[in-house]
Amino acid sequence: MEKKTRFSIWYFLIAVGVVWLIQLFFLAPHEAEINYSQFIQLVAEKKVYDLTVSDQMIHGKLEAGVPLPAPKTAGGEAQEPVPSEKGHPFKTIRVEDPDLVKELQAAGVTFRGTVENTFWMTLLGWLIPMALFLGLWFYLIRAVGPQQGLMTIGKSKAKIYVADETKVTFKDVAGIDEAKAELQEVIEFLRNPEKFQRLGARIPKGVLLVGAPGTGKTLLAKAVAGEARVPFLSLTGSDFVEMFVGVGAARVRDLFATAQSKAPCIIFIDELDALGKARGVSGAIGGHDEREQTLNQLLAEMDGFDPNKGVIIMAATNRPEILDAALLRPGRFDRHVLVDRPDINGRAAILKIHASRVILSPQVDLNKIAARTPGFVGADLANIVNEATLLAARKNKAAVEPEDFEEAIDRVVAGLEKKSRLINPKEKRIVAYHEGGHALVTHFMTHTDKVHRISIIPRGIAALGYTLQLPTEDRYLMSRSELVERLAILLGGRSAEEIVFGEISTGAQNDLQKATEIAKSMVKEYGMSEALGPITYEKERRPLFLETGFAPASKDYSEETAEAIDREIKRLIDEAHERALLLLKEHRDKLDRLAAALLEKEVLEGDEVKQLLT
Repeated sequence: MEKKTRFSIWYFLIAVGVVWLIQLFFLAPHEAEINYSQFIQLVAEKKVYDLTVSDQMIHGKLEAGVPLPAPKTAGGEAQEPVPSEKGHPFKTIRVEDPDLVKELQAAGVTFRGTVENTFWMTLLGWLIPMALFLGLWFYLIRAVGPQQGLMTIGKSKAKIYVADETKVTFKDVAGIDEAKAELQEVIEFLRNPEKFQRLGARIPKGVLLVGAPGTGKTLLAKAVAGEARVPFLSLTGSDFVEMFVGVGAARVRDLFATAQSKAPCIIFIDELDALGKARGVSGAIGGHDEREQTLNQLLAEMDGFDPNKGVIIMAATNRPEILDAALLRPGRFDRHVLVDRPDINGRAAILKIHASRVILSPQVDLNKIAARTPGFVGADLANIVNEATLLAARKNKAAVEPEDFEEAIDRVVAGLEKKSRLINPKEKRIVAYHEGGHALVTHFMTHTDKVHRISIIPRGIAALGYTLQLPTEDRYLMSRSELVERLAILLGGRSAEEIVFGEISTGAQNDLQKATEIAKSMVKEYGMSEALGPITYEKERRPLFLETGFAPASKDYSEETAEAIDREIKRLIDEAHERALLLLKEHRDKLDRLAAALLEKEVLEGDEVKQLLT
């Protein structure tokens, strides 16, 4: 495609400057400059003629033999004056002299007056500062962007994608089939609104997509626009808020006016919680801050527009609990669609989409990778595919192999491997027994996932080693027996240190935090304490009324009950600790074999661990 050349004012200004410089230094005649006293002497000697006298300058010609000023040498020494030839031009600055005309007449010198033309100098004196000012102005406009100018400050910042630019359909979305099914009705309405209007149905004005970060809420909204083949107006909640009062409300009005002109279309507001937080009392009693004023305008616009014109509002948030109740009532965002974390089949489908652009080895089984990544969302899976591809490219491989995916998953879960971090032999032995204790206790449990890999290579910021378990299936419920076994596994590393070294280290800090949280949840939330019974002592956390954040959980129970809760939590931890100690003492020989193998190889796979412990 031939590139078009656009005219710029800078080309014109540069051309004018070049022409002026050429005329000034090359085309203008070279005039000898003499002082006024020398000029008066030359007049008296009748060695000048053909004078032109103006208000500021006197120009004329010299007779032959008049010495001209000679240039200086490179060393700064003056050369001998050069005599002039007849007719050599000269100039001098005129001094206020009332006797000048009489002297010229007395010497018989021909002269004439002239009015000096200062038009071009005056014009350049105006043009150059104006050009600099305009250049600075245009630079600042381009630096802040066309959407940030003062004349567009009340305009909506929405990015408008026409039907052909969206290029995202439901084929690009996987793992959230229920959410896709919920939005099929919206697509059908945008494609064929008469089908619903014929029976008097009212399409929902707003659709709120709720889900964890990275689950694909924005991608799903774009897919709806792509399937319906309608314009897509995309912006975030923070785009409305500015330092100027009233700008957010003006942008909301402009957004809805733009949407009405492009109907049918979809308005998508990402991160709605930045705009739609629950309203409270601001700094001034009874006052409204800028964000609340913007939210009020959004509520009013949602009430005022007619959805039958084909304008659908979609929004996404991962914090629905802090949204204003007025946003969620019927007639506004009256349909809530949960975009949940994908199950194992959904993860396999997501991996297949992202891996379609990657050269995979025939040995790669995406179903196994999906099984290894429970709880991962679409963004995590895309990151794993990309990390595996980067690892394969770094090693100059022809295709991405299974070990590349294994390393990518370990990098995402545990952090970057740090083989260069030097650990002294004593600490390395402690880490080996610590991780071996986790693995041994896991092996002899009945309700837990089996060990997939053990490593004593440092990873991430503080992890000196890790024991990775491979889930056999997605789980949404956990029994009391499973939680108790998990407590014992978490305390297995610390217990191994006690048995082997007779003392404990700081390496079990994270294990103790997780174990305490599990025990606390069992007692206070799940009612799994026989002493306290099936009662929950944990209230729902609600957002604060006057501030952002969450209110601290208030206790609705007595001090005696609090002491009983503490005793139950300690009892669960102590019982798990004793269970781990008994298992490790009973199988001390297997623990030694496992630790020795870890010190030798640094990484053990699940099959190797199983052989060492059986």
